[in-house]
Amino acid sequence: MNRRALLSATAAALALGGCLRPAYRTALLDETGTGSVGASYTLAAGDRLRVIVFGQDNLSNIYTVDGAGRIIMPLIGAVSVGGTTTLQAARAVEARLRNGFVREPHVTVEVDGYRPFFILGEVTTSGQYPYVNGMTVETAVAIAAGFGPRAARDYAVVTREGPGGLVSGIVPMTYPVRPGDTVVIKERWF
Repeated sequence: MNRRALLSATAAALALGGCLRPAYRTALLDETGTGSVGASYTLAAGDRLRVIVFGQDNLSNIYTVDGAGRIIMPLIGAVSVGGTTTLQAARAVEARLRNGFVREPHVTVEVDGYRPFFILGEVTTSGQYPYVNGMTVETAVAIAAGFGPRAARDYAVVTREGPGGLVSGIVPMTYPVRPGDTVVIKERWF
């Protein structure tokens, strides 16, 4: 009898264990930055930048950061902006223009469009979507047309690029999403 009771207790514990959500693990993600995208945002491939060169309308335009982290501008060619802020990118463009092209360049760089985020797993329409400032995991799911029928609705896994490489964590649905993040909605057991 003890053996039968032990087996049924083990089976019940395993069945109920599938209903539990894993503990949130956000510490590594928090180190990469959370909340709305601000002045500390670093540029990367896929970002669209509005570069304004005052007094030089032919150089002012929208440029996309390529896979190597560069923008290609007339006259000065490729300017490396990957991993820099918009202020640092403006200074890099000014330095290139100052080398024989414009006497006293004044440049402003602003983000015209953030790189997209990705959502995978148990959502209706997984894929790549444009980033919206202030986005959370919950709004990312809404953009992907909602949860799938077997989705775990109380947590997700977010992966983002950190200073030392990719960083992942289990996060609540209210956790902020950043440009370039990959959000995975896991399947629930029951």
